[in-house]
Amino acid sequence: MGLWSEISDIFRAFMSQDSWEIRNALQTQGAWVFGTVATAVSGLTMLWIYKLVPWLDRHLERTVMVYSYLAIAFIIFWGVIDRFIFSNQQPWSTTIPPLLFMIMAWFGAAFNVRLRTHLSFAEFRTMMPRSGQLACLMLDAVLWFVFAVIVLVTTTRMTALSASNFQIVLGTDNVMQWWFLITAPMSFVLMVARVFENLIEDFANWRSGAPLIKQAVIGGDI
Repeated sequence: MGLWSEISDIFRAFMSQDSWEIRNALQTQGAWVFGTVATAVSGLTMLWIYKLVPWLDRHLERTVMVYSYLAIAFIIFWGVIDRFIFSNQQPWSTTIPPLLFMIMAWFGAAFNVRLRTHLSFAEFRTMMPRSGQLACLMLDAVLWFVFAVIVLVTTTRMTALSASNFQIVLGTDNVMQWWFLITAPMSFVLMVARVFENLIEDFANWRSGAPLIKQAVIGGDI
């Protein structure tokens, strides 16, 4: 089967919205080409949405992180009360929080790509000439994009596998695992949008003569 035929099968599988067909189509090598294009297009689309709706640009990832954290805290808090006061325990109280933590962690990773707090080596890079600084920033963008493609393809495969097998969250009757797993590729689309956003800012700083390397602050403002 040729590469273009594999890519066409992936398109048809997604159009059919059949998880079994999507699962089978994504097992081919064409998934990597499809995933690369889909990652770039989705990231650019999300970047356009960020520019169209500034509130999302400033608050989307942080809102997801905060509400995920609050949900985890509430489930654990109520679980303690439920167990030691009412001698009861909800069977999903130990399975839902790890999934919520996964959501919080991946969306937090996308947010901190924008803040450049992931191993930025700012102290070392500030000693480099501007051309070297720009080269490092471009290398960052390439590495993040490649990383996002790998995660998006592999987690989409895992999501399709989970959906095709009708896997439910342990301790529940009808909460599907793929509802949580699909947030992984979604978060990496947001990450790619942040990569493109940073890259545009870097080239603007290069042309204007503004500093290219700035001190990153975890939890700072965008």
